[in-house]
Amino acid sequence: MVDIQNSADSREIPLQKVGVTDLQYPVQVLDKREGTQNTCATVNLFVNLPHSYKGTHMSRFIEIFHRRRQNLGMKQFLLMLEEIRQSLDAERAFGTMEFPFFMKKNAPVSGSESIMNYRCMYEGEVCAESQQFFIQVSVPVTTLCPCSKAISDYGAHNQRGIVTVKVKNASFFWIEDVIEAVERSASGGLYSILKRPDEKFVTEHAYENPRFVEDVVREVYIELKNFSKCDKPFSQFSVECKNFESIHSHNAYAYAEFSL
Repeated sequence: MVDIQNSADSREIPLQKVGVTDLQYPVQVLDKREGTQNTCATVNLFVNLPHSYKGTHMSRFIEIFHRRRQNLGMKQFLLMLEEIRQSLDAERAFGTMEFPFFMKKNAPVSGSESIMNYRCMYEGEVCAESQQFFIQVSVPVTTLCPCSKAISDYGAHNQRGIVTVKVKNASFFWIEDVIEAVERSASGGLYSILKRPDEKFVTEHAYENPRFVEDVVREVYIELKNFSKCDKPFSQFSVECKNFESIHSHNAYAYAEFSL
């Protein structure tokens, strides 16, 4: 049959990215406790297209991703992109994979077990000479306002926040360890199940650990700078925190980044 995509194009306009977006697919990722877990991802996959080619073969993106969907750790994600690059005879291949990451979590006093959902994303790029990989994790936290605590005769206002960490990966690490580092940096983490003794604990714990949005970002920065649960230090990362204010009509925000 005629291969139209592989025919010549005379307009001499190279395309930086061609591919597929918003592919919804079941995948398997690594899990520290269980070994692996099944989840569902939203996937974008691209290659560059030289000016001389009319189009790319979209079906190959899906074929390769389908074949590798049950083994998509960080290293395997880059291997999948390299296979796409070679299959489509491209200089570069790019991809993102966003998915809910589920983590079992015990309440702090009762020990009641439940499951928390954290938003994660892989982002990778490969070419013949190099490759790079980022992982992004969004962690919901609770924060208690230091100012409110200091000026009030009793009580202090608190709010839920979202901390988003983006790390350039140089060696293997567990997503769970990053999540726990973020939760340590806030006034407290969130839980799906809290009994009354647990609620008393987390309320008092937050009161004893007040955090501005700026405090959270700086504490997470320190955690990642000194992260000891991977073979190599992170060469690049960013930390973002957004607090959904409980007594203001706006949100509070802070951001920091690090690069060697």
